[in-house]
Order: sequence, then structure tokens, then C-alpha cells
Amino acid sequence: MIALDAGVPAPRVLQGPEKVAALLLALGKEHAGRLLARFDADELKTISRAAADLGPVSAPELEALVAEFTEELTSGTSLYGTAAEVERLLTGVLPPDQVQDIMSDVLGNTNRSIWERISGVSESILAAYLMKEHPQTAALILSKVKPACAAKVMGLLPADMRNSLMRRMLSFKPVVEDTMRVVEKTLHEDFMLNFARNMGVDTHARMADIINKMERDQMEDVLSSLAGTRPKAAEVLKGLLFTFEDVIKLAPRARMAILDQIPTERIVVALKGTDPAFRDAILSSLGSRARRMVEHELVTGEAVPQRDVVEARRAITDLALEMAGRGEIELNSDQEDRAFYR
Repeated sequence: MIALDAGVPAPRVLQGPEKVAALLLALGKEHAGRLLARFDADELKTISRAAADLGPVSAPELEALVAEFTEELTSGTSLYGTAAEVERLLTGVLPPDQVQDIMSDVLGNTNRSIWERISGVSESILAAYLMKEHPQTAALILSKVKPACAAKVMGLLPADMRNSLMRRMLSFKPVVEDTMRVVEKTLHEDFMLNFARNMGVDTHARMADIINKMERDQMEDVLSSLAGTRPKAAEVLKGLLFTFEDVIKLAPRARMAILDQIPTERIVVALKGTDPAFRDAILSSLGSRARRMVEHELVTGEAVPQRDVVEARRAITDLALEMAGRGEIELNSDQEDRAFYR
């Protein structure tokens, strides 16, 4: 060990929070402020406490710290974020119990975050992507996304490919961590880093889905506002919207498929206040027994709150949208049943 001159204090070994505090103090208010905005509230408290208790930092100590930081930054090592890297980064910066608490949350989210986000990608985009991938990779991806997403994507794939992927998914063996990491990294780059581009393909459909869930007056207000500023977008959205009044525009088979799944009492409530032509169109899509029950209730039944009517109608339109999303019916069929308007 090298002897130190008498009276010269031994250089301190700065710990994680102290290192961060020292670097931020050395950077000055302007530059440090930009970095401080990246920390959350708990981290800021830790750094603030470390800075308050830091005391004097000699020039040699600061130079050693900067040299360490520079060496780490310029070592040429490529970066790829993992839970292990996050834990290594936090260790020493935060107390062990806080690191453990954060990591338990991180580990709970990392494995599912990428797959949850992939599950939210448009099924048509994901299906087109998988058709270009190796079947084993495609099967792995489908086995990790949400079942509802996988089902919709498979419905868009050719039958032979769909059957092949199912066989592969049934015979899967455990995937090694390194392979899964490569797949997740690639998906992150292909979808998440280009999310804005992917969203552009499906923006109108997503906006239509939001507007469909609004109240009627809110829906009309939004469309009116859009028509004044972005008329083309408003026209596209109008073509994608589906309201309770649009039910009678569906092909008879589609109407029957929807109403068969709606309880009779809910149909009665939904038809309260409708005009005779609309009511006849709905009743014609019911079985004879259900039709007699609905007609009887509409004649003899009591009045119901408007809130209940709105909820009943929304249940029908939501089911129609869900069935259309699964490819079970078509909402914008060219086949209009004009006989019901006579």
C-alpha cells in the first residue's frame, strides 16, 4: 500500500448516489437540470440526500470519477436493456430494499410488456409480418401474445399456414433465454420503434372505435368539429362508425346472428322509443317465440329510464363490433335490405 503524507486525507470511495450527486454538481445547474428531469421522485430524494451530505470533493477525486465515467461510456460496449442491466444500474444508487422493490415490479412487467404491446398491434399488420417470418418464429410469437390476438391473427392467415403453426405451437419445447431475448429485441425494433408508422395504418379504425363508444350527441359533435377542420378524415370515420340505428342496414343473417346473442329483455329495452319501421326490421330478425315476447312487452311494458335504453343499445352495437372484429359478420356490406323500408 502506498504511504500517504501526514495531514493529507485519504481519498474517499464514493458510492453510487454520491457519484451521481458529485457529477451533477460538477455539471452545473443548466446541464444537471436536463438530467434531473429524467429521474423519478424517489430517485431525486436519494440524490438530494447524497448531495446534501457529500461535503467537499477534491479535484483528484472528481477527476477520478470523471475518468471512470468516461471509460465506462467510451469502452465501445454495445447496449441492450435487460432486467439484469437495470438491476446493475440501480445497485449502489438506491438502497438494497428499494432496488428489490423496483426489480420485483420490473420483472413483473418486462416479460409481459413487449407481448402486451404486440397484442395491441393491428391484427392485419401482425399477420402480414408473421407471413414473412420463419414458421417456428411465427409460432413462438403467436404463443406469447394474448389468446384473443392470436385467434384474430390466425383467422387472417392461409389455412395451411394456420394449421402448421398450430402443430408447431403444440410441440414447443422450452425456449432458451438468449433466443427469447433476440426475438423480443427484434420485435421491439420492428414494432415499438416504428410504432408511429404502424399506428398510421390503423389510426382511423382506432379513432372510429373510440367514437363508437361515445354518446350520440358527443359523437355528432366530434364529427361536426372534424368536418370543419379535416373533412376527408371525417368522411373516412363516418364510413367506419356503427350505431344502433345502423343495425337495420345489416344483411338479415348478420342481424339474426347479433340478436340471437342478446337477451330478449334487453332487446325490449333497446327498442323503446324507436319508430315503427325500425322496430319491424328488428322484430323480423327474431324467432317467432322471441318476437311475440318482445311485441307483448313493448305494448304492455312499463317505461324505462333513458339510461337503461342507452345501455341496452350500446350492448347490441358493442356485440356487433366484436363480431365484426372476429370476422363473423360484415358491418359495411353492400347488400342493403331495402324491403324493410317499405
